[in-house]
Amino acid sequence: MDLTADAAALLRRLAGQHGPLMFHQSGGCCDGSAPMCYPAGEFRTGGSDVHLGDLTVAGVPDPVPVWMSAAQFEYWKHTHLTIDVVPRRGIGFSLEAPEGVRFLIRSRLLTEQELSELE
Repeated sequence: MDLTADAAALLRRLAGQHGPLMFHQSGGCCDGSAPMCYPAGEFRTGGSDVHLGDLTVAGVPDPVPVWMSAAQFEYWKHTHLTIDVVPRRGIGFSLEAPEGVRFLIRSRLLTEQELSELE
């Protein structure tokens, strides 16, 4: 999992305003399938969510955990994910909405080497 430079810059601003952060990627349609950024712990995860890992961002004191619904993970488990940010306000409660931008997941299939490292 990666993060673009633009997404990292936005996370630095959001962490400065809101403190520790987290992402959750649901399996819904439209903006429901976009990664949503919340203050850490504000979105309750449970048994139907998969913890993909924690992003370390220079200038952000706390790691940013990334979660995905288990159903969505089944579709994306063979992909490398990159969190990016694009112009356009998303719909929802994600912290970046007032900034006039939204987070977006970019994906590519894992290489044979990456797949072998997972096993």
